[in-house]
Amino acid sequence: MATKSEGGKSNTSEPIPCPVCNKNFDKNSIEEHVNKCLFLNTSEENKNRTEISSGKRSSSHLNNSASHEKRSRMSTSPSASHTMKTQSAIVSKTQTKDTSSNLPLAEKMRPVSLQDIVGHTQAFGPGSMIRSLLEQKKIPNMILWGPPGCGKTSMANVIAHICKQQNNMRFVKLSATMSGINDVKEVVKVAKNELQFKRQTVLFMDEIHRFNKLQQDTFLPHVENGTIILVGATTENPSFSLNNALLSRCRVVVMEKLGVDDVLKILKNAIKKSGKAVIQNVKDDLDNIVETTLPNCIVEEGSLQWLAEVCDGDARVALAALELALAARDPGTDIHETGPAILSLDDIKNGIKRSHMIYDRQGEEHYNTISALHKSIRASDDNASLYWITRAMHGGEDPMYIARRLVRMACEDIGLADKNAIVEAVACLQGCQLIGMPECDVLLAQCAVRLARAPKSREVYSAMKRCQQSLAEAKGPLPPVPLHLRNAPTKLMKQIGYGKGYNLSHKDESGLSYMPEGLEDCDYFR
Repeated sequence: MATKSEGGKSNTSEPIPCPVCNKNFDKNSIEEHVNKCLFLNTSEENKNRTEISSGKRSSSHLNNSASHEKRSRMSTSPSASHTMKTQSAIVSKTQTKDTSSNLPLAEKMRPVSLQDIVGHTQAFGPGSMIRSLLEQKKIPNMILWGPPGCGKTSMANVIAHICKQQNNMRFVKLSATMSGINDVKEVVKVAKNELQFKRQTVLFMDEIHRFNKLQQDTFLPHVENGTIILVGATTENPSFSLNNALLSRCRVVVMEKLGVDDVLKILKNAIKKSGKAVIQNVKDDLDNIVETTLPNCIVEEGSLQWLAEVCDGDARVALAALELALAARDPGTDIHETGPAILSLDDIKNGIKRSHMIYDRQGEEHYNTISALHKSIRASDDNASLYWITRAMHGGEDPMYIARRLVRMACEDIGLADKNAIVEAVACLQGCQLIGMPECDVLLAQCAVRLARAPKSREVYSAMKRCQQSLAEAKGPLPPVPLHLRNAPTKLMKQIGYGKGYNLSHKDESGLSYMPEGLEDCDYFR
């Protein structure tokens, strides 16, 4: 204990009780003791939790009560509070620094505001309905539909920052590739609790098409009653992959591929943001660059232009290729001795051996391409027909599927105008079966051009459609086959009248009607 002098003042400071164990310690050693005591207390609490799971409920209740009392005492100690805040700040700062340094370039370039969005002027441009709602901090239920790398997740990132700016909104991000229905139910449970405090929950479900139709029904009641605001992202056609009931509650926002200029702008912004490279032609005088601000790498304008052209509108592919090329050309720390590295067009081409083209043999692009081929042949555009069939083969389409479609086109659009068209289409199909890819590519290309240049007649196809429509619209029982058209293999059938009056003459000379009763004047070819 401290002793007092003759003047009545203490020679040493008053002992300070530990907020955890309530023991007295000197002011100089109290902080070190509190850190040790907190560590030991945390280990004890973890042990208590283990005992709870093993069935020791009575002892855990006492331990929890004691730990709660210790926390309440600890909250009154300024030194302990300062120590905990300092430690948490250091850990948080270190984790943020490590995480940001390991992020891919595409993730670092995520926009945080509506002004940062590149492209998509029709969906999110100035004056659009969705942009007006977002500027008012109002988020509707919507499904973002577009190809990979077009900006669906980036748009969700903008919505997340809008939610952070509002005290009455919270943003939750899930992915259907890693989450299940139980995760969605947990989010809904918390969202219902948040509604009591007038806080709205925005749920972003990436790759929502991964949920089957039955799982998608989980969203319906909660979207309808406003428990959650659903923002989904999908690369598949919502008409095929999502429930009609869910589509009726959400607005489908179509996001097209990014143009070459849009991707080029994103690449330039990424280089500018990194600060380690500059865009400059090698032919220019490098002395214009100040030595103190010498960059790690000089990127040629032509290399960025080529990269923007071959990525097929996928900004993620373009940024990943740029990041890989910059990392490979990084000269290290001796920039002033070796000079900045030069990233030329040849370097980019060596990194990407083939152009990136989106083609899904089972998805939307599969049907879009074959539809374009069919319509080009129907319009007798041999050049467009050659392009679409070559693009389908370049994307890895099954040659037998293309050949079967060509047989159909030969009957549907050419028909009787060129009777050899169907023969050549079937021969192309058989040839593809015999030799396969890649040798059968010329067979498919030749057949497509042949059908495009052939005369067209949809007479038979149109007549068939009219006949099908008349059968579908017929009321009551269909008319019976006339007796004179029926075969009479037995004596009884002949006595009933089967085949009576039938002759082999032409229809204009036989005097017979070959249509059912009541349809004698019906002509499907007119």
